[in-house]
Amino acid sequence: QVQLVESGGGLVQAGGSLRLSCAASGRLFSINAMGWYRQAPGKERELVARITSGGSTNYADSVRGRFTISRDNGKNTVYLQMNSLKPEDTAVYSCKLTTSQNYAYWGQGTQVTVSS
Repeated sequence: QVQLVESGGGLVQAGGSLRLSCAASGRLFSINAMGWYRQAPGKERELVARITSGGSTNYADSVRGRFTISRDNGKNTVYLQMNSLKPEDTAVYSCKLTTSQNYAYWGQGTQVTVSS
């Protein structure tokens, strides 16, 4: 079994920054990618940023240039540095891990609230 523990969410004013962390533990055999998704009230969950084991990244257009995803393979941890936050970034952010066998695991989610 794989566990994902997220931290770093909270309340911040527009223009501020937050850093999310997601630490993976358990039976980790082959991680293919880790990423962050978000879901705002009344909206579908969307990909925010993703990073593969080889370091390739992709971002949602709405966050590109403001958010940066990174990972520490030794710690099985992925980070999301969020700068220049906007009220529309308000959502529950969840971490996702996918293995080379295409299993997917999700964290419990962390709330990010950006006030105007």
